[in-house]
Amino acid sequence: SDSVSNQLPVAEKNSIEAQDTLATTTFDFPIVGIGASAGGLAAFEAFFSGMPADKNPDMAFVVIQHLAPDHRSILTELIQKYTRMPVVEVEDGIQVQSNAVYIIPPNRDMALLGGTLHLLKPESPHGHRLPIDFFFRSLALDQHERAIGIILSGTGSDGTYGAQSIKAEGGIVMAQAIDSAAFNGMPRSVIDAGLVDYILPPDEMPKQLIELKHRVSKTDSLNNASLEAKRPSESILKKIFLLIRSQTNHDFSLYKRNTIYRRIERRMTVNQIDKIEAYLLFLQHNPSEITALFKDLLIGVTNFFRDPDAFLALKQKVIPLLFSNKVDNSPIRIWVLGCSTGEEAYSIAILLQEHMDTLKKNYKVQIFATDIDSAAIAKARSGLYPFTIGFDVSPERLSQFFTVESQGYRINKGIRNMLIFSEHNVISDPPFSKLDLISCRNLMIYFESELQNKLLPMFHYILNTGGALFLGSSESINSLTDRFSKIDSKTNIYLCKSYADKKSGKTFIPLDLSLQSVAKINNESKQSLRDLTEQALLQQVLPPGVLINASGDILYLHGNIDKYLEPIPNNNTNNNLLNIARPGLRDTLVSSLQAVVNNPNSLSCKGLCLPVKERVLMINLTIYPVKIIANNNNDVTFVYLVTIEEIPDLENITEIESDAQVALLKKELQLKNQFMQTFHEELQMSTEELKSSNEEMQSINEELQSTNEELETSKEELQSVNEELATVNVELENKLIELSRSNNDMNNLLSGTGIATLFLDLNLCVMRFTPSVCKLVSLINTDIGRPVSDLSLKLIDYDRLIDDCRNVLNTLKPLEMEVQTKDNKWYVMSIQPYRTLSNIIEGVVITFVEITEAVRTRESLRRLAIVLKDSHDAIIVLDLKGDVLAWNPGAIRLYGWSEVEALAMNIKALLPTEQFETTINQLYHLSTHQIIEPFATKRITRSGSVIDVMITATALTNELGKVYAIATTEWLVDADNKRI
Repeated sequence: SDSVSNQLPVAEKNSIEAQDTLATTTFDFPIVGIGASAGGLAAFEAFFSGMPADKNPDMAFVVIQHLAPDHRSILTELIQKYTRMPVVEVEDGIQVQSNAVYIIPPNRDMALLGGTLHLLKPESPHGHRLPIDFFFRSLALDQHERAIGIILSGTGSDGTYGAQSIKAEGGIVMAQAIDSAAFNGMPRSVIDAGLVDYILPPDEMPKQLIELKHRVSKTDSLNNASLEAKRPSESILKKIFLLIRSQTNHDFSLYKRNTIYRRIERRMTVNQIDKIEAYLLFLQHNPSEITALFKDLLIGVTNFFRDPDAFLALKQKVIPLLFSNKVDNSPIRIWVLGCSTGEEAYSIAILLQEHMDTLKKNYKVQIFATDIDSAAIAKARSGLYPFTIGFDVSPERLSQFFTVESQGYRINKGIRNMLIFSEHNVISDPPFSKLDLISCRNLMIYFESELQNKLLPMFHYILNTGGALFLGSSESINSLTDRFSKIDSKTNIYLCKSYADKKSGKTFIPLDLSLQSVAKINNESKQSLRDLTEQALLQQVLPPGVLINASGDILYLHGNIDKYLEPIPNNNTNNNLLNIARPGLRDTLVSSLQAVVNNPNSLSCKGLCLPVKERVLMINLTIYPVKIIANNNNDVTFVYLVTIEEIPDLENITEIESDAQVALLKKELQLKNQFMQTFHEELQMSTEELKSSNEEMQSINEELQSTNEELETSKEELQSVNEELATVNVELENKLIELSRSNNDMNNLLSGTGIATLFLDLNLCVMRFTPSVCKLVSLINTDIGRPVSDLSLKLIDYDRLIDDCRNVLNTLKPLEMEVQTKDNKWYVMSIQPYRTLSNIIEGVVITFVEITEAVRTRESLRRLAIVLKDSHDAIIVLDLKGDVLAWNPGAIRLYGWSEVEALAMNIKALLPTEQFETTINQLYHLSTHQIIEPFATKRITRSGSVIDVMITATALTNELGKVYAIATTEWLVDADNKRI
């Protein structure tokens, strides 16, 4: 029940909760999420420009940028310039396709489900939205190990929380190199969180993506047998575990193999290593890779109130029980194992505080939250979380238990004081004790059953009777039904049963061995009867003991010594006997140990009184120095064995102090009590003064905090608006550059064509003009904005320009006519509506195209036509192929074909066969400007008769002197070539 799915339809949310891998089984291409904020446009340009120009990447890209909610984005148009792939702005429900780019629209959150993009109305207030985190989390849930997230330029930390989800699912995370980002806040945040696999400039990312795609496709193509063959052998795994343990002091040998396999395969993919043997060698030579693998093994998914149904059951059925049998001064003790970054521990603390508010009563609450990941513990201690926790935490809880800061929500001091975070390895470190609740959710699923079977009895031992065990949805108590009872059928919450031998410790895994030691013993294939006997004697006959060093650090535990200890919840003190011994034992233990360290002889302290609950125990304390000889008997060191033997009955004590000793001790005790009373009174006075000062300081601090919160909120909103304005500004700058370029292109085009053009607005005022139009209209640059009616036209017999323009605006029909200037030049004047790209009429465009030569030619042709029409001879015009271009009445009379028929003919139709070659040669000579004298030849008429004619021919040339046609004059002659 991830938070992203909380806003999705029920059917889709159920699909996520059931981990339906529809996308990974249906789609054979990666989906890459790319997040950016301020400065992102330049990064997008570099990224998509780095794609191969000759082939598709076979991926889909989803771009999420911080956009102004009330401003139309042109990001789609801008990115389209840099890629051959189609770029579209997302519409709700669009199916993701390979080799396409999808852009988030303004004022929307976006999520991925089953390869489909869904748009959601943002619930977070403006300035607190984290759309990149929102999308990355859904991408991780939908695509699992195929998910790829990229963080580019931007301010803030958006994307870091989502990148954690991608890494938890086994996906890949990239970030822009800090020195290449215009704003490095977002890349720096995800890099500092240790979540990035590749740090690259944007233009180098496509190459790496394609290489990853090739490797993933290669892995997908393998069948199950091939994949099984690629699994590392147990021998290689043990070597990897040894390398990790030697560097981190953590042993993963009892973790489930499938989890280990997946993490190792992911690191091999990141480092582009195919064989496990090569990866083992790579680990040996690269300590940084051991650290990276260690971090990958620790990555888990967590969020506030994860699995809401389970937390609801915890609130309704468990938490009231924790308070029911508690007196005011009795603490409620809780242990949260594998707390990661603290969300679950804080969630439990919030439920406890809500119940105390309901009871209107305060109790002392101690929540011990532990993990082996130091970075996660550091984040948990800070109590600062991104704004995306608003998906998981209700607005009421956010308002009551969190404070808004520039980077997100910080847990309030009251909740923070309930928790103690510390690094702790549940496998090797001593556990906490006397607990009312243990939360161990989604931790044991990573452990082998052997280790689970060691942990569960330990949980039973350290839980108070009636205490609760809170497990994950995929975890259970295995066979320990006699020790735990299930409180809720739908969730894995168990109550600790009373157990007959619990106090004696006989049924509990003895504390003389850590869980690691137990695992090692159990791994032995055979165990001799002698070993079993010695183990039994150690447990049943000898008193409990602790092996420590000179500083009191615990090296080994034997027997049940829990009653003599009082664990102090601090980071590094639970492993030190001097810190966890009960107050009645601690002082004697400290002084005795110091004496034995200075003089290595055994020392006994008998008849010590140790208050435990409602009774006083009489014990004998003995410390033995134990010599350790190493390095060929040259180096001698000591450790110290502390044994505690309980005296069952005071009457059976054989060695009791004399009356004088007792009196002396009483006197010393009385002096100490007097000293302590004086010290206590002075301390009380100082405390009251400090309390008064603290109240004043607290009042001032609250006022300053309130002011600071208001300033932080304003700063966040201004920062968000500034990012959006920066994005809009970059888009507008690019738009202005394009507009300037377009204007330059248009001006050069209009000036280069030499076409006189005049632009008028709807009021028929001058908007712009080309230099050529000044020949026809009296215009200068300062005339822009003047009505065209104020200008003087250099035209003859034309004064209807205003009326014609208005008529075009009214009818939207273009108007074209020929006009003459005062210097006897002719132009075709065209008046057309001025349309914008949105098809809106905003004026008229008037163009003047000079046709002076055409008019003169037309007049010459008109006069020539009259001559041709009146000529008695046949006049024919042919092109260079012999096709007829002109056919006068004389030709009709001579040959019989009408003009229409002749214009569809070739000269071949008039030639007898024997004249064909001669005529073609004559045409060739004429086309090369060779002069041909008049000549006699023969022609065929329409009736089929052959006649004798005399012909003169002339080559027609254009203004460049090139022949384009041939004109012939032909008449009928007799046998002597005389005109008939």
